[in-house]
Amino acid sequence: MKASYTHKSIFLALFIILVTYLFIHYEFYFLIMEPKRAVEFINSFHPYDDFVFIVFQIFQVLIAGAIPGEISEFIGGYIYGAVLGTTYSAIGLSIGSWFAFILSRIYGLPLVRRIVRPSIMEKYDYFMEHQGRLVSFILFMIPGFPKAALCYIIGLSHMNIWTFIAVSTPGRVLGIVLVSICGSSVKNHHFMIFLVLLIIMSIIFLLGYFYRDRLKKMAERRKSIE
Repeated sequence: MKASYTHKSIFLALFIILVTYLFIHYEFYFLIMEPKRAVEFINSFHPYDDFVFIVFQIFQVLIAGAIPGEISEFIGGYIYGAVLGTTYSAIGLSIGSWFAFILSRIYGLPLVRRIVRPSIMEKYDYFMEHQGRLVSFILFMIPGFPKAALCYIIGLSHMNIWTFIAVSTPGRVLGIVLVSICGSSVKNHHFMIFLVLLIIMSIIFLLGYFYRDRLKKMAERRKSIE
């Protein structure tokens, strides 16, 4: 048991060191404010840029959205177009979500507290007690919602990995498609399409924000029924 705990601690330490190194060495924190620089960074790896972009998406989930997912999805649509941008983002974000869930399940609350902001933990800590499958699916659909943090939080609940995959992967698709099309629209100067999609995403976000308490109660009711 002690040896197993030691191995986990070593792996966790190496993981934190690697993430910190990549974040600082490649100046990912500047990419948040300079999407154009992110495009140049990814394109510089041609012909392996698509693989790098997928890894980039995995990375942004593991650091709990320090680089907002919508920015990276927009970049994917801008570089690869709506179809490939959606595909690459969906692959990277799904893999990153699974990794975040598994890390949370292995290392528990101490790790999640280090990665997820306390304010988010306080808002959604009921996921530790309630599985909330339908509610989780809805939250993954909402543009602008902290989905990366949600992956870690759900990892603390009783939800199994297969249920999580069934909830998180399809749930992300709507947002990925919309944002990828936005990126493609800007590149092709289809600004009317971009504006319409921006309005749609804003409406979805506002609905999710104003009805968040109802979503919480829905999760609690479903849990009491089960």
